[in-house]
Amino acid sequence: CFGFPLSIFFIVINEFCERFSYYGMKAVLTLYFTRFLHWDDNFATAIYHTFVALCYLTPILGAIIADSWLGKFKTILYLSIVYAIGQAVLSVGSINELTNNNQNGSTKNLGLNIALSMVGLILIALGTGGIKPCVSAFGGDQFEDEQEKQRSTFFSLFYLSINAGSLLSTLITPTLRASQCGIHTKQECYPLAFGVPAVLMAVALVVFVIGSKMYKKVKPQGNIMLEVSKCVGFAIKNRFRHRSKEFPKREHWLDWASEKYDKRLIAQTKMVLRVLFLYIPLPMFWAVFDQQGSRWTLQATAMNGDFGFKIQPDQMQIVNPILIVIMVPVVNSVVYPLVKKCKLNFTPLRKMTVGMFLGAMAFVAAALVQVQIDKNYPVFPASGQSQIKLINLGAVPATVQFQPQLQNVDVAPHEATDYMTFETSKLQSLHIISATLNKTQSLELLGGERYTLAFKEGPTGINSNFIHDNITSKPESGKSLVRFINNFPVTVNVTMGDTDFGELDSFSVSNYSDVWVFFFFRSYTISVSTPLADCEVPSKAFGYGGAYTVSLDGCAGNNLNIKYFEDMAPNTVHMAWQIPQYFLLTCAEVLFSVTGLEFSYSQAPSNMKAVLQAGWLLSVAVGNIIVLIVAGASTIKKQWAEYVLFASLLLVVCVIFAIMASFYTYIDPNEIEAQFREEEKEKDKKDDNEKEIEADSRM
Repeated sequence: CFGFPLSIFFIVINEFCERFSYYGMKAVLTLYFTRFLHWDDNFATAIYHTFVALCYLTPILGAIIADSWLGKFKTILYLSIVYAIGQAVLSVGSINELTNNNQNGSTKNLGLNIALSMVGLILIALGTGGIKPCVSAFGGDQFEDEQEKQRSTFFSLFYLSINAGSLLSTLITPTLRASQCGIHTKQECYPLAFGVPAVLMAVALVVFVIGSKMYKKVKPQGNIMLEVSKCVGFAIKNRFRHRSKEFPKREHWLDWASEKYDKRLIAQTKMVLRVLFLYIPLPMFWAVFDQQGSRWTLQATAMNGDFGFKIQPDQMQIVNPILIVIMVPVVNSVVYPLVKKCKLNFTPLRKMTVGMFLGAMAFVAAALVQVQIDKNYPVFPASGQSQIKLINLGAVPATVQFQPQLQNVDVAPHEATDYMTFETSKLQSLHIISATLNKTQSLELLGGERYTLAFKEGPTGINSNFIHDNITSKPESGKSLVRFINNFPVTVNVTMGDTDFGELDSFSVSNYSDVWVFFFFRSYTISVSTPLADCEVPSKAFGYGGAYTVSLDGCAGNNLNIKYFEDMAPNTVHMAWQIPQYFLLTCAEVLFSVTGLEFSYSQAPSNMKAVLQAGWLLSVAVGNIIVLIVAGASTIKKQWAEYVLFASLLLVVCVIFAIMASFYTYIDPNEIEAQFREEEKEKDKKDDNEKEIEADSRM
């Protein structure tokens, strides 16, 4: 088909579906841990990076299985089945009704959900990691030697399908997660957010199987990684056996393997180890890079996602693949040629060093954003303190005295104060004074809690309601909280959207209820039913992370009169402020990751590419292990300080890498291999001559 083997189209479609499945699931994973499983940020981050580390450790296992036993086709097939089962198990594990026996939406007993989720993630890690080194190589096997141009085009299509799957899934699955679903109660729809990737993985498997009769299946030919490992192991073992001074030293410690392995393999292994030595500092970069899906997503939950439409916190990850698509051609066609014109020797290792520096700067930018978020975060009372807010729902001004003689506060009609902080043990009562009336409100306070005093002057006296707010933190999910206070003289029934707040007696207050911030819808309809009339009004557009008290003041025809009081400000720092840190990290990725792979492949023999790929993936896994160690063991309380810590560590590693790189001498593996081929030819020629001489002498 257009000069291509028909089989490669099945492989490209399979890769698109698999990448959609993986990145779609991964995009919502951190919020699933914090919002559904109710894990704290540090533990959620640790488990997330444990999963990512496992995804980058299993490719080594997959490559060994494919090259030594099953072959690429069977390895992809069997591990794709494991992968699809894992996605299905994770989706089932996210169903709230599995353990919600009382049907009220509470999720206290999450043991079954957690067990299924962990089993699902382990199976996914085995599947996605195991097939990672096989699929692209299997696609390359479909071409003949003379189809070099078509093979190159295939790899371009292959990587385009990866980016397309990543872009679409990172946009779609957070939107599915933010929708509401449930049998008894409506909650964030994780079964759908995980279910769609599970379906795509099943589609990927079916598409791959359909093309099975068209594939060229190369038999396993042994794994070079095992050969290199055996060679290194034998050299170490042999050197240890001959450690006494009576044995002469050899030029290189790997030369101790010469008794068992040929010189060519030893020389190739030396070249590979020189590159792998440079990999030692690399995990620190990946420790920074992979926090896009954990710490940066959690940071976005405390930010404002209103771009004219609502952006979910986990959708901000889409900035990276979009910028990659833009930056790679710009850097290759504009930046590098300009650097070359300036006659700067911008070697691959120098590019990687600059990439590390930009990665550190990305985390400095993240720290600055976090400082601004913390500045706007509400101050909650300490254990020995209480906070009180005053709301005057009447038509006349009033003064509230905090007894005994602590403070006097004037409150205008239909206005409210901010929360005021007092020592719990010192505050005993509140004395409300209007123009003609007064009232004393006795108090029973708990330390570390917030309260609201709502009051107004009525015909027979001052009506008041002292309310325990029962919120001591921002809404975890980034949604807003809303409650209603009935300022009608009669009992009313209140609904907002699909939420029924029930009947409210005059001057009583409802409990706070979650307000969902949708991708498309910006407001709800607030409806009130009274014995005399029904009226309604559209609500304001609620932002992420706010809390509101809404006063129901009366009906004018069918229009409801309401007044909003902001109990907690919504997130004010806009998510757009994350774009600079994503830009810096994407530039770092282009300079570090793309250049690093290119450098590695240029410095290793052609038959050793798999060894370097294994080392590269291992560095990613170790980087994620660093994050889970820091997240699990860190005593840093401020998130901005942790960002600064990672930036500082990466800067130190950047300096170390620059020093190591300065001692590196670039080589041409093709020249070295050509020398060995010439030596082998000379040896073969010499052997042939000796055989001829021996034959002549016999005659």
